[in-house]
Amino acid sequence: MVWSGIALRYNFSLPPTRQFGLFSMLGLWALLTLTGVLYAVWLGYGGRAFAATLTTFAFLFLIMLLFAARGSETLLAARLGPGAGYLQGAALFLLYLIYALGTNSFSFGRAATAAALTFIPLAIAASAERKPAGTWQDFVMIAGIWVAVKPFPNRWGFSMSHWLWPFPGGQLAYVMTVLLLVNVALASFVLLRRLDGIGYSIGWGRHWSFFVLASFFGFALIAIPLGTGMHFIQWEPRWREWTSLPLTALGILFFTAWPEEFLFRGLLQNLLSRASKSEVAGWWTASILFGFSHITNLGFPNWRYVVLASIAGVFYGWTWR
Repeated sequence: MVWSGIALRYNFSLPPTRQFGLFSMLGLWALLTLTGVLYAVWLGYGGRAFAATLTTFAFLFLIMLLFAARGSETLLAARLGPGAGYLQGAALFLLYLIYALGTNSFSFGRAATAAALTFIPLAIAASAERKPAGTWQDFVMIAGIWVAVKPFPNRWGFSMSHWLWPFPGGQLAYVMTVLLLVNVALASFVLLRRLDGIGYSIGWGRHWSFFVLASFFGFALIAIPLGTGMHFIQWEPRWREWTSLPLTALGILFFTAWPEEFLFRGLLQNLLSRASKSEVAGWWTASILFGFSHITNLGFPNWRYVVLASIAGVFYGWTWR
């Protein structure tokens, strides 16, 4: 058991010179937030509703990034103990209220839903606070967070994300929901459950270049011919859209790839490996579940997406390990 626990720590810490520190992370946050503000102003946004939305977004984004700074979660836990998780939950709910009141979209139903999304996972985490990693509470929290971010299609066309975040025209609904729930997951698993081995960091370790490039080319060699053969992808470059590529890439990195890898690798694969006492079982099970989580993409059921995403999950999981 002792050796199993040590083996499952994975990339828990990086050499200090290769991991972003607190001030580096603050600088990155300021740069990215300023870029977003300038782009929004260029699009013509302004006024009280915009200010409230910007405030909420900026602080949600800041919390998500700060947890990736070297030693941040250790500092919080050391100073506040389990109370740090509850304090973060209260701060997240307050940020939602700032958004709702500032955009004139407040309702008791929305506030109650935001409170449930924030505090129910924290309560579940608290109920398992002293239990070993991999309890049923851990998997219930992961499933609940994922469903809240990406619900199944329904005949009414209802989207909780768009209902919770109606301004501006629901365009930020997905991003804001992701930011809120990633931070809820951080409070639940990092501060309350004290789960290690997540690898939640921005940095670069020894031999990482090899693993990243090997995964990229290995997946490409399989996915390109397979995706083309299944008519899932095709060569159709859109040269005129290349000017928007940098912002699109940043959006995908921080609001899709980052949350997915945190949830499916840092949490799910990590916990499945511990529960099954097998790194391979945790790796492959998480990869398959990752594939099935994409079944609603581009129409339900999208089995081609499931197949390719499962293969991608295998390579992502191998890189994370």
